Amino acid sequence: MQSSVLACFSPPPSTPFLVPFKNSNTNPIFGLTLCSHSLKPLDLGLIYRVSSSCQNTSHFGSSSRLNGRISSSFICLNQRFDNLKVRAASVPDNVDDVTRKSSSLPHTLQLVGLFGLWYILNIYFNIFNKQVLKVYPYPTTVSAFQFGCGTVMIILTWTFNLYPRPKLSRSQLAAILPLAVAHTLGNLLTNISLGIVNVSFTQTIKAMEPFFTVLLAALFLSERPTLWVVSSLVPIVGGVVLASIAEASFNWTGFISAMASNVTNQSRNVLSKKFMVRKEDTLDNINLFSVITIISFIFLVPAAIFIEGLKFTPRYLQSVASQGLNIRELCVRSLMAGFCFHAYQQVSYMILQKVSPVTHSVGNCVKRVVVIVSSIIFFRTPVTPISCLGTAVALAGVFLYSRAKLIKPKQNTA
Repeated sequence: MQSSVLACFSPPPSTPFLVPFKNSNTNPIFGLTLCSHSLKPLDLGLIYRVSSSCQNTSHFGSSSRLNGRISSSFICLNQRFDNLKVRAASVPDNVDDVTRKSSSLPHTLQLVGLFGLWYILNIYFNIFNKQVLKVYPYPTTVSAFQFGCGTVMIILTWTFNLYPRPKLSRSQLAAILPLAVAHTLGNLLTNISLGIVNVSFTQTIKAMEPFFTVLLAALFLSERPTLWVVSSLVPIVGGVVLASIAEASFNWTGFISAMASNVTNQSRNVLSKKFMVRKEDTLDNINLFSVITIISFIFLVPAAIFIEGLKFTPRYLQSVASQGLNIRELCVRSLMAGFCFHAYQQVSYMILQKVSPVTHSVGNCVKRVVVIVSSIIFFRTPVTPISCLGTAVALAGVFLYSRAKLIKPKQNTA
């Protein structure tokens, strides 16, 4: 407190130390302009009391009178400082607590809304996406269309200045390209799995992501996991194995595709740590995701034509009608899936900017539970007690993993 008061009377480099009392910004304490940004309201009030008990001051005249008044004022402050320090220490904490509580409620409500929107968009994406892939079994074309919807939304966002457009350098683009390749493969492999097996089974397999996170980080980043982290992987692996054994829609192509998507998605995280290490190469989460989405769309359009051919011809679209959806329903569901696909990932990155990675990981675990339960109810997926048990054990392991990441390893002190 004393240092704060004395610092206020030290002249800033480019600001005159003394200001005439007639200035409206001048504090009536020794006729000086105080740097009140470093003093709390109570501090200023106490200084008023201290100054009033000293000799009365008026406008400065000659330089000798000025120096005498400043000296006597400092003596007065020093004599009364003990009382000032004790009385000023208690109130500001209460003021900060009130401010913190009043500002935390809107922040909490905003987070609850974002998490709820994240879950709802993810549920609808999985439902619409499964309906489309069930009658239109061309995952590369569907993935390209979804990235195309995201690209249009991003361009509109930048065009109307809803979010600042990034200025990419060559070094940034070189660092982002490996991430875009991994992101493209991850989403394509997920769609391949969703088109073959049940949504709940794909989501259960994708609960294995922490296992590959630890494995790839140890191989490429030389990060040694703690015993708690390794222990949390046991129920994850065991639960996925148990759910796979009892899965009615088990298919090796769907299983391997979902497992491979885990590898590519976690490779993206490892690559971001390995390549985007320079400060000038980094982007904020939302712009990074936006750039990756556009690059993924550019990658997938020629890949879809080369692998699956042109599947938007009238002959292929007419074949959809025999599968239970007419052309209009297919287009509407495809558009909704594309919108939800981009929107839920955008909201996910917005949440990641507001909370810690561990909190985001816990929210992602809850999201997976919500998606699995909702897909089972909507599609009336037949489940067995063993598959339910395996899914529950795997998701419990994911939760334990997110908690284990909080435990810091003990450092050996010599």
